[in-house]
Amino acid sequence: MSRARIVALGGGHGLSASLQALRHSSDDITAVVTVADDGGSSGRLRQQFDILPPGDLRMALAALCEDTAWGHQWSAVLQHRFRGDGELGGHALGNLLITALWDLLPQQEVRGLDLVGRLLNTRGRVLPMSLVPLDIEATMVVPGEDGDGVRVMVRGQSQVARHPGRVESIRLLPEAPPACPEAVESITLADVVVLGPGSWFTSVMPHLLVPDLLRALRDTPARRVLTLNVNISDEETTGYSAAEHVEAIVAHAPGLAFDHVIADPRVVGTDGDRRDLERAVDQLGASLVVTAVGKMRPQGVHDTLRLAAAYRDVIAADQA
Repeated sequence: MSRARIVALGGGHGLSASLQALRHSSDDITAVVTVADDGGSSGRLRQQFDILPPGDLRMALAALCEDTAWGHQWSAVLQHRFRGDGELGGHALGNLLITALWDLLPQQEVRGLDLVGRLLNTRGRVLPMSLVPLDIEATMVVPGEDGDGVRVMVRGQSQVARHPGRVESIRLLPEAPPACPEAVESITLADVVVLGPGSWFTSVMPHLLVPDLLRALRDTPARRVLTLNVNISDEETTGYSAAEHVEAIVAHAPGLAFDHVIADPRVVGTDGDRRDLERAVDQLGASLVVTAVGKMRPQGVHDTLRLAAAYRDVIAADQA
């Protein structure tokens, strides 16, 4: 196994998939996780205790647990969600554990996450992208009564993810938030940085709107890999092509270059679609790597072993 220092950026199920895949290439992995979730258990805890939303951080910790009976058991405990309509209904136990540690260790969010990592014997580290809870605000185009598009402002990750219409651009509130210092350091010292997959506008791209993170991504000597989703037309990106996913990165983070863009053949589409994608990838200065990384069934989900092989191949090629 490589000792490459790998940093993976994202949130939710997409980041969990990339972390599980990257574990096959290295045991020195740092997850840098978005902190803009405002729905479900995370949203309730965030509002009640004025803390970072813990849900995506919990999922990343569970994905990095050691591959032993101990690690698997504690990962299951972390992910356990209480049923019912009572006070605990809908809460994941890991969210409550993280909240308790932050209550015991005020203003020591990173130390609290490190303690959960020690409990699970994680093969890596989990960091928030910022130590300030963030909100996402999107400019969206929705159909008007006369058929023309009408621009509206939509605030909140959960609202943006399910609001009808097309996302045109996003911003963070507060604007230009401070980055977690440990996250900046991890990117600066990395050998490989992976962005995506995940909810494109609410889990992947927010990292590019934190100035210190974007600066670190531009300046790092690490090889940079962008991973496209295997389902490019979810609720959040209805109507977006694979090329437009890449173009959104270019528009929101001008000057940021990548070395590789990984795409599943099923999202590349026709010859014309592929040419559009290749042109967009060229704007990033990257090479397009088209390889099967999705599950056969159910479709629209990454296969972590296939994704692991894709990461292994691009990392090995860069080290050759």
